Amino acid sequence: MTEVPVWILVIAGLIILVLSAVATYYVLELRAARKRQAQQLAELEAAAEAQRERVNNSIQIIAKTLLEEGVGLTEASIRIRVLLDSLQVEASVKEEFVAFYQIADKTNHIPILAEWKKLPPKERFAFEKEMFKVEEEFGDFALDAAKRILGRRF
Repeated sequence: MTEVPVWILVIAGLIILVLSAVATYYVLELRAARKRQAQQLAELEAAAEAQRERVNNSIQIIAKTLLEEGVGLTEASIRIRVLLDSLQVEASVKEEFVAFYQIADKTNHIPILAEWKKLPPKERFAFEKEMFKVEEEFGDFALDAAKRILGRRF
């Protein structure tokens, strides 16, 4: 057997030591990156939950205001439908509160806000008459749905 010079063994040992140090560095960096990622995910989840809670509170306020006759049925239905959709509720929830969806669907062609103000009085009256008919048709169902929505979290 031939004898390996000592300087080759020293160089080989140094190479192994350097590679071990580099591997250790990258393992520590990966661990830190995973920790940061987990923290960011937790922050995103907390923010999403806070937003969900705000939307749920808005739904509760609108339903309560509707029952106290502080807001019109058409406006409340449109707002509740938009908020439920923003929460991406299941189809069963949409079915349970279908009255809001039906009222909103039947009145979604009616201008709102600035567009409503631009309408001549005759057109406004015609739309108000149309809203009244829809509210007459679905009013009891919507009020019942508003009672059932109180205290619910989606």
